Amino acid sequence: MIIERRMTRNPVTATPEMSVAEASALMKREKVHRLPVLDKDKKLVGIISEKDILYASPSPVSSLSIHEMAYLLSQLTVKKLMTRDVVTIKKDTTVEEAARLMVDQDLSSLPVVEEGKLIGIVSKSDLFKILLELFGARHYGIRMSFLVEDKPGAIARISGVLADNGVDIIAFGTFMGTDSTNAVCTIKLQGIAKAAAVDLVKPHVIEILDVREV
Repeated sequence: MIIERRMTRNPVTATPEMSVAEASALMKREKVHRLPVLDKDKKLVGIISEKDILYASPSPVSSLSIHEMAYLLSQLTVKKLMTRDVVTIKKDTTVEEAARLMVDQDLSSLPVVEEGKLIGIVSKSDLFKILLELFGARHYGIRMSFLVEDKPGAIARISGVLADNGVDIIAFGTFMGTDSTNAVCTIKLQGIAKAAAVDLVKPHVIEILDVREV
């Protein structure tokens, strides 16, 4: 899957000249945690987040009054606080590559650009939603995790047995095992009872790690 299918199109944005107070109010009103910053030509020049504003705000224990703190924030512009070197991706970037970038560089979002212009944004929340879909988390059924030999045909054999018995596979994920010879699989099934699912799968795996109705 590519990011174009899951990104938020036409995201809420700020301008470099906007005051930090205005940017903060805009985030609260639109229920977002960050704003891409666009110049007059609609090109991406930075990004500002709630965290940036929080760090720049005077401490509540300072000698300034609430009105004085509000005034200072109204004079401070987005241009002075925004992150300028923004990590961006293209619309045809894969979801897994976007996730790798976020994890490796500790990012909460990635603007999507085309010829320097912003066309969307993807956040960690968007990736969490994809994770829910991958695990079939919104579908009731039998969730089973098991250890299987990491060799050609192992997963196909299990899928074939389930299909031959009329079991609907909602999700099937493969993860790192205990060593290079095996893998952990998590599967979500419908159309079968828990005990029957165990009976079908058990002969074809090393060990069943967990099984539950969810």
